[in-house]
Order: sequence, then structure tokens, then C-alpha cells
Amino acid sequence: MSQTIAYILGILILVAGIGVSVALHELGHMIPAKCFGVKVPEYFIGFGPRLWSVKRGETEYGIKAIWLGGYVKLVGMLPPENPQRPDRRRKDGSVGMVGEARAEALEEIAPGQEHRAFYRLSVPKKLVVMAGGILTNLVLGVVLLTVAMAGVGVPAYTSTLATVAPCVSSSIDAGAACTQADPVSPATEAGLAAGDRIISWNSTPVSSWVDVQTAIADAGTGTVPVVVERDGQERTVSVTAVEVERTVYDAQGVPVTDESGEVVTQVRPYVGVSPTLGTVRAPLSSVPAFVGQAVSQTLGAIATLPVGLYRAVAAGLGLQARDATGVVGLVGVGRMAGEVSSAGAGTGAIPFSIRLYSMLSLLGSLNLALFAFNLVPLLPLDGGHVAGALWEGARRRWASARGRPDPGPVDTARMLPVGQVVFYLLIAMALVLVWVDVVAPV
Repeated sequence: MSQTIAYILGILILVAGIGVSVALHELGHMIPAKCFGVKVPEYFIGFGPRLWSVKRGETEYGIKAIWLGGYVKLVGMLPPENPQRPDRRRKDGSVGMVGEARAEALEEIAPGQEHRAFYRLSVPKKLVVMAGGILTNLVLGVVLLTVAMAGVGVPAYTSTLATVAPCVSSSIDAGAACTQADPVSPATEAGLAAGDRIISWNSTPVSSWVDVQTAIADAGTGTVPVVVERDGQERTVSVTAVEVERTVYDAQGVPVTDESGEVVTQVRPYVGVSPTLGTVRAPLSSVPAFVGQAVSQTLGAIATLPVGLYRAVAAGLGLQARDATGVVGLVGVGRMAGEVSSAGAGTGAIPFSIRLYSMLSLLGSLNLALFAFNLVPLLPLDGGHVAGALWEGARRRWASARGRPDPGPVDTARMLPVGQVVFYLLIAMALVLVWVDVVAPV
């Protein structure tokens, strides 16, 4: 497969993944709503022109042209006008934006079906319905990352040998060529070959290159049994490492120097093997910490969003370099998907397992980002409806404790002007990030 085709395929996989994530998110709202008796007239993926739809029962299911979201219409999301606190009217006496929204929310409630309105649900049921979509993205993100880390494996050097050095050269770190004076390497002398998968070293099971390095260091220069898998069969060889002086590197791969500036070296066992790049399955116990870190980073990015947007715009104007860890838009995410899918395509330089891990991780991280973003307690985000339900529950408990009448449902309709501002700000942010991703790509 050519890199161009692989690049396009990566973008298509991303679009499909976003569509599935949105579809499941909306199902997280719709299923509990239907279970609680709320009327659900529409369930759509996407926005804009309608591409396809079908009606099953009282619900119309369909797909629209722009796959940047979706929605499920729940009848009665807004309560009727409170006579004691009437909505503002326009100068001509007609209802304003809030009144029109109330009318639209209640228009599909037939006489005798008032109990099927969303606002009539109890607080716990409202929380289940509105949090259903948020938690769906959390679960989907965790599942995708679990499959990526524990199923496919994280990118790492494996216990499969890529090369076997023919000799112990005069300068191993510099990659000096073998001469007739150089002794045969322990690996070559033992009969190890490229493609061998090391199963155990000195009776210690190994599954990664780190395990192999540790086992070699622990065994020293003694002769030890090494079990390898070659052509589907296990065989045992005897390896006797030799001591050589090697350069010491830090975690970033930079040679360590002493106070005088001299490169630090260390005498340690040498066998003469190098690993292949691939994936190593991570333990399931490592997934929660990774998910927690990803969610924490997303929440941090949301909390500092104005700063992130400022830096992105500055990069777009050429005032500073683009921050690789900063906020990105849809174009940037699409570019990531294309690069992940096409990296090493057709050359074998990057194994398919690494590309699969990267794509699953990207989709999983996007779902965690959707989860974290929808926690923001502002309309039109799900967090705004969750906050409204929590406030309703607090008001009712307070009234009950003081022996006062039930104050009724929280009038979220009065927050619609704020929700409209937030909506337009989100649209503006999306457009700005598209521009930045084009003129100053990460």
C-alpha cells in the first residue's frame, strides 16, 4: 500500500471513528430516556442536509451530511413558562428566544402525554440520561486504550533480534567495522541469528528488550542457557558474554559527561545483539493510570484554553512557533491520523502493530477528550444539563428540609442566551483552529 493511500485511509478511519463515537454517545442519552418513558422523536448523526433516514416507531433515525457531531431530540427538555416569572417579550409583544425554545420543546407532547416530557423526570433519572452520553465516551475511550495497550501492545523494542554482530569491534558505540583482529561476538559464536525471538535468558523468562538487557547484565560473563524461537521451534544455545567498555547514555539518549566534560563509560557484559522495533503488551494494571493521566491533561488543556488559543493564533500569525502539545483542530487531528496510518507504509520501516496502536490510541484519546469537554457545566454541553439537574436536586432538598413547597424543575431555559453565546464561541474556536492547523501545522 502506498503512503498516499494509507494517508487517506487514516483520515477515513478517523472520520468513521468519530461517527461511531458520536453515535454511541447519543445512544447513551437515548436508551435511558426511552427506558424512563421520555418521547424521542429524532436520533441523527451529523448536522446539515439530511442524507438518509428511517422511522421506527415514534423515532426517526438518520444521517446528515456533516459528521461533526449528532443529536438526539428529547421532548420537553425545557419546562413550561412559570406564570410567576414570565419570560421576556419582544417590543411587539411576541415571545422571545426563550419562549420560542419552550414551545419547540413541548410541541410534540400530545394531550395526556405530559408525563413523557424530560423535565418531568426525577433528578436521578435526569442525571442518568444526561450523563449517559458522557460516560459512554469514557467507557469507549478506556476500551480503545485497553485494546491498544494490553491487546496490540505499546511501541517498544522487542525480544526478537534484528541483527547479530559478527565480531566485538574496536569501537562498538561508533559502529566500527570488523577487522581480522577482532574476536567473534558471543552471539555469533553461540549461533544466534536475526529473527530469533528470545524466550528466556539464563532461565529467566523475557518478553521485552528491557527484560533481555536486564538478564544479560545479571548473568555477567558466565556461560548461560538462552532459549530462542526460530521458525516456530524452540532451541537452546549457550552464550558467554564478554566485558567491553561502553558509553553511558541518559534517558534522552545523550552521552553522559563528567565534570571535566569527558564522556562517561562503563564496563559491562556484551553479547552483540540488537532488537527489532515492535509492540509489547502492557499489563492491564497500567491502563487506569494512563487513562487518568490523559483525562487530567485534557482537563488541564480545557482550564487553560484561552491561553492555548492565544498561542495557537500567535503561531498562525507567525509570531511564535506552534506548540506541539497545544490545542489542535479537526485539520490537525486529521493530519495526525493520516501520518499515523501512512508512517512506514510500503517500506516496513514501522511495523503495522505500531500504526494500529497509534490509531487506536488516537481514537481512544479523542473519546476521553469528549468525555472531559462535556464535563464543563455550561449549556449546550451535557455538563450544563447535569449541573442543572444537580441544582434542581439541591433546591428540592433544601425546600424539603425547611418545610417549603417543592420549587419544581430548574428552569434551564433561562440559560439559553448563555448557551447560545457558548455555542457561537465553540464554532468560532473550531474555525480558528482549522485556520491555524492549515497555516502553522504541528
